Amino acid sequence: MMGEFDLIREYFTREPQRPESLLAVGDDAALLQVPPGHELAMTVDTLVAGRHFHEHAAAEDIGWKCLAVSLSDLAAMGAQPSGFTLALTLPNANREWLTRFSQGLFDIADRHQMDLLGGDTTRGPLSVTIAAHGLVPAGQALRRSGARPGDLIAVTGTLGDAALALDLGSHATQALAARLHRPEPRVGEGQALRGHASAVIDLSDGLAGDLRHILKASKVGARIELAKLPRSDDFRRMRNQVPRLFPTDASLHYQLSGGDDYELCFCLPPGQLEWAREAMPGQFTLIGEITAGSSLQWVDVSGAQAKLALGGYDHFSGQGS
Repeated sequence: MMGEFDLIREYFTREPQRPESLLAVGDDAALLQVPPGHELAMTVDTLVAGRHFHEHAAAEDIGWKCLAVSLSDLAAMGAQPSGFTLALTLPNANREWLTRFSQGLFDIADRHQMDLLGGDTTRGPLSVTIAAHGLVPAGQALRRSGARPGDLIAVTGTLGDAALALDLGSHATQALAARLHRPEPRVGEGQALRGHASAVIDLSDGLAGDLRHILKASKVGARIELAKLPRSDDFRRMRNQVPRLFPTDASLHYQLSGGDDYELCFCLPPGQLEWAREAMPGQFTLIGEITAGSSLQWVDVSGAQAKLALGGYDHFSGQGS
């Protein structure tokens, strides 16, 4: 029978690789040294079986996603990922599951050169909590509060793929399923936006809800052109193949309030647009602009204002509240 400390030693103990990680797994707490001229950005996320992932989801995908969602938060701050802690609650210590989970976890951790610095394990219903941190040059962290009227609004990647994949289940294409189970946080894009974007947020709960956080923090409004929302080829194809999922253009539900996109929504002063087109390492799409006032306006292809009762995902109020 495997004990708690055997579990930690066998599956989660590695030598730290980063110079700021002075002491990692194996003591009562980790020791970090923030490099001169930098600030520490920190975030924490909990993923619960039956809420954020299916209890029978592939263990390696759970391992990947639980760190990816925190990396997306760091990306929205313009941070360079550094390290993380892991609190893992398990119904039992299954060796095969732990091998696959830790492989998925370290696959994405190694891609971003992150150290696992410690954490906790306990017995109970399956859940995973990650507390991640990253480094930002002093005074250069991206925030939600800098948007100004006239700024352009853009998003990276495409919207709605993960939410659609969740509804399609086993019928989802490989590309759509990957967006749900193995999201790719926009870490490079976040760092590139330092000093250029006026406001940034990561899209975890859907554009309709997350954009409102920028508007509230910046005390502005926005005008979004629905026809410009970026859709992947598979999203368009599955929409045509499975029309029952799209009554009254429910594609807007997936793209605006479905959640799990893990893209960045950012605001650019118009003078930064040429820079962005040349320098951004990934795809982005202009979808609207910041306005005076406080209202969020959705505009259809004819230019008329669309009435949409959509919000972001809320754990205590329900989907799309």
